[in-house]
Amino acid sequence: MARKVLEPEQKALEINLDKSVYGAFAEIGAGQEVARYFFKVGAAAGTIAKTMSAYDKIVSDDIYSPEAHGRYVCESRLYKMLDHEYGLMISRLRDERPDTTLFAFADTVSAINYTKTIKGSGWVGIRFQLRPDSEPNDVVLHVKMTDNDTIQQQQAVGILGVNLVYACFRYHDNIEYFVESLMDQLRDRLRIDMIRIDGPDFESVDHRVLSLLLVKNKFCDVAMFGPDKRNIHASEFLYKKQVMVVRGSFRPVTHVNKDMLDRSFEQFKSEEEIIPKKAFLLAEITLDNLRQDSEEPDVKDFLDRTELLCDMGHTVIVTNCTHLHKLTEYLSDYKILNFGLVVGAQVLLNTINETYYQNLDGRLLMAFGRIFNQNVKIYTYPALQEGSSELMTVQNLPIPEGIKFLYQHLLDCGQIVDINQVNPDILHIFSKEVLQMLQSDEEGWDKMVPQRVAKLIREECLFNFPCQRMEFEY
Repeated sequence: MARKVLEPEQKALEINLDKSVYGAFAEIGAGQEVARYFFKVGAAAGTIAKTMSAYDKIVSDDIYSPEAHGRYVCESRLYKMLDHEYGLMISRLRDERPDTTLFAFADTVSAINYTKTIKGSGWVGIRFQLRPDSEPNDVVLHVKMTDNDTIQQQQAVGILGVNLVYACFRYHDNIEYFVESLMDQLRDRLRIDMIRIDGPDFESVDHRVLSLLLVKNKFCDVAMFGPDKRNIHASEFLYKKQVMVVRGSFRPVTHVNKDMLDRSFEQFKSEEEIIPKKAFLLAEITLDNLRQDSEEPDVKDFLDRTELLCDMGHTVIVTNCTHLHKLTEYLSDYKILNFGLVVGAQVLLNTINETYYQNLDGRLLMAFGRIFNQNVKIYTYPALQEGSSELMTVQNLPIPEGIKFLYQHLLDCGQIVDINQVNPDILHIFSKEVLQMLQSDEEGWDKMVPQRVAKLIREECLFNFPCQRMEFEY
């Protein structure tokens, strides 16, 4: 049955009339927008124990303690707010309201400024019980506002806060409804590019699935998680860093994939302008690649791919950035100092051909400029020429005649380069063939992947490897 979408006022009133839910609201930056919704619909005394704002930095620091990096719209500030406000709720009301589920909502948001140099973004979270006197759960979001007006952005924050509180108490047993409902009445008004759900009532929730849901539902174009499979946000670890992204299917990770990851990152870190300790490697899987032959991505297939990448110690990004410029535009918000993108030679050729033939109306330079801005370099992994032992490299790609002059310029400027020191003896390995072989356990597939990968596939029955496992649920 389809989920009924309610107006924010309906959600707020329903929560206000629920005598079992009671909590505090602490909001920094964009005003008391969330609490305002609960106040204006009436019966707020049934929900709100306390509301507060701390705009002055000295006052905020006195309440929540200072931030070492000096930023106030950040993940660490949000968690300090949740710690403080929820702790007060428990100490003050646990004995007085033994039959009540308590919560603390917090946000720290920077709305668009008068000169529009700040676009508007923030951190929103809630700590809440689902049963009286039980251990709490946390939900934390990072959002970007897209309205071009301060009042509209404040309103969007208010609606998001109501949606979050409602989802926690009404959709906690259906994670897809939970995520979908966060954007009720907010389409095109903001982007949610990170969600983290923790706590005793959500132990079965896989954070990687949450990232996939954000991208699949078009809440954002990029979501990421670390080797520990927990969701992270670019603002917290990529700001002013040097980043390399390796795009691939990783279905499964073969010797070629591993060689591409290792050789490209070694080359990236050896560049004169790169500081190795500031360099980060991200493994990217696009939504188009996940869909394969169907409209919806296969969740188990996605988790199988990322199981291998995380085990290898990689941070993974799932994106809706089929066109390379969308990824560069996303990362530009975090002032990435140098950006390296790793693709196969055939993928580079397809990208160039597509960009060329779709922009023959005079927009060619602009189209290529969106991909190749000043700090972007494409590292290209060679491929075997079809029906030949000759390698396809950036030097011999069959570039359309009308764009050869521009392509040569990118080569001369060093914005397109070959990956050096690759292992030519493994270039005959293709993931699709390995996948077919392992699914029937055909002899030899395990020689085409790293030993650790083969071991995991067998032990965890990844990619429908023929072995006995319980049916997948999430």
